[in-house]
Amino acid sequence: MSEEVEQVEPLNEVAKFLIGYSLKMLAYGATTIRIEKNVERMAERFGVKADVTILPMHVMMTVWDREHKNFHTMTEKIGAIGVDFDKNTLLSKLSWEIFDTSLTLAEARLKFEEIMKKPRLNPTLVLILTGLANASFCRIFGGDVVSMLIVFVATINGFYLKTKLHGDMQWDLRLVTIVSAFVSTVIASSGYVFNLGDTPDIALATGVLYLVPGVPFLNSMSDLIQGHYICGLSRFVHASLITICMSIGMCLGYLAVNIYVV
Repeated sequence: MSEEVEQVEPLNEVAKFLIGYSLKMLAYGATTIRIEKNVERMAERFGVKADVTILPMHVMMTVWDREHKNFHTMTEKIGAIGVDFDKNTLLSKLSWEIFDTSLTLAEARLKFEEIMKKPRLNPTLVLILTGLANASFCRIFGGDVVSMLIVFVATINGFYLKTKLHGDMQWDLRLVTIVSAFVSTVIASSGYVFNLGDTPDIALATGVLYLVPGVPFLNSMSDLIQGHYICGLSRFVHASLITICMSIGMCLGYLAVNIYVV
């Protein structure tokens, strides 16, 4: 058991750090229960009590002193960054480091900033790995080598377009999903159009799997199980909308190449 520490940090500064930490973890794909446990762990070392409330578009942080007499509340809007399990892991390790080694708030803030400065994986590497992963799904479902190649090309083109439109040009994610699904579907239909390979149907079905919002669906189920109904339902609705947009893009792609799936 760690020794109890006296509160030495200003409540507003602790709240500012904790809400910034929570926002990043949420944006990087962490579940609500994980964020709560990490925040509770760090708050204990800073000598305060913290309550974090995650809403569909905002995070609210309330920090109390140990006597529960004074408090500071902050609310900030959730930003869209994109899932990053590497940074999620590093941020979780930071919460344990703060708890185990009694880092001051200033030291914790410096380490937090260092984590934020770490670059993501090389975009080209991510693009290739995504294409290979989707081609592997094609193989798992029985696709031949030609279909795997078609899926690979469809995936890297659609994923590259998604990255540029959403990441660089800041298009709405729903519109980007429709456009990316359309492009990938048109390319994946080449097996039908040009009579390539023996499993063109599998290539057509797996060409857009990279767009399936698996993390939001899983996180929504985790939140619902833990009793975070507002956040869980919000994530489920968001994931469902992305899935619907993906389906719209696929249907538009089928119409463009005159393919009718029964």
